[in-house]
Amino acid sequence: MKATSVKLNAVIVAGSRELAQMTLKLFVSDAIKAIETRGRFCAAISRDTPRPFFELLGKEPQSKALPWDKIHLFWVDECCGSPDFGNNNCRPAVHALVREVGIPAENLHRICSEKRNCEYVASIYEQTIYHVVGLRKNEVPRFDLIMLGMGADGHIASLFPDTYAFFDTEDLVRVIYFMDNRHTRITLTNPVLCAASHIAVLVSGEGKAAILREVLTAETDEVRYPIHTIWPILDKVTWLVDRNATKFLQPRQLLNKVVSGSLQFKEPYERL
Repeated sequence: MKATSVKLNAVIVAGSRELAQMTLKLFVSDAIKAIETRGRFCAAISRDTPRPFFELLGKEPQSKALPWDKIHLFWVDECCGSPDFGNNNCRPAVHALVREVGIPAENLHRICSEKRNCEYVASIYEQTIYHVVGLRKNEVPRFDLIMLGMGADGHIASLFPDTYAFFDTEDLVRVIYFMDNRHTRITLTNPVLCAASHIAVLVSGEGKAAILREVLTAETDEVRYPIHTIWPILDKVTWLVDRNATKFLQPRQLLNKVVSGSLQFKEPYERL
């Protein structure tokens, strides 16, 4: 699929606060729908989900009114082998949710990043998913919602360019090793991401403007741009993008060329 044929369901917001508010609205909507339909809501959240979202999740009336005993939260990815798992948003999320909304501790399924045996941690996390979601052997879980960010290099979850990790179609959870100084990562695999009922991709800040234009205009290349692995399921993806990240999608002619005039804007958020 060429990038110029991509169709995006996107919401453009003014800034990071508005991005958090729209993310909360999407989360609550999906939770209500899943609970009404299946009696529970299973969501997986990226380790780099912005903290303002967690803050709103813990205090907004629409969030606090949710039946949290029917909500299960997982993490999409995590660093591994470090005794300090507070270098991301997992710790404040856990503390805020337990304290503010009363989600049962057993409904929070974090990746035990402080343990040093990463293969063991990945195995345990995969078993947790099987147990909670209720899968048979070789089945792929279908999360109701997976929330992803996009890195400045086009990565999603901890599927980085040139790692070939997305070729793993056997595992639900995979360890990602690096030759440089980056932390070893544990991540959900591409088949799990693509099986989700709904995916939200959050893109915020000028630092993401160049890569956003690049991934939308380049030929599809999952190795160079791991985010292209979700191109076949874009009908299930909602893009939440702030104005700063759209910097290089102007003028309007470029935006129209990129998405063939199919970008959807939802009021009251500003049109480009």
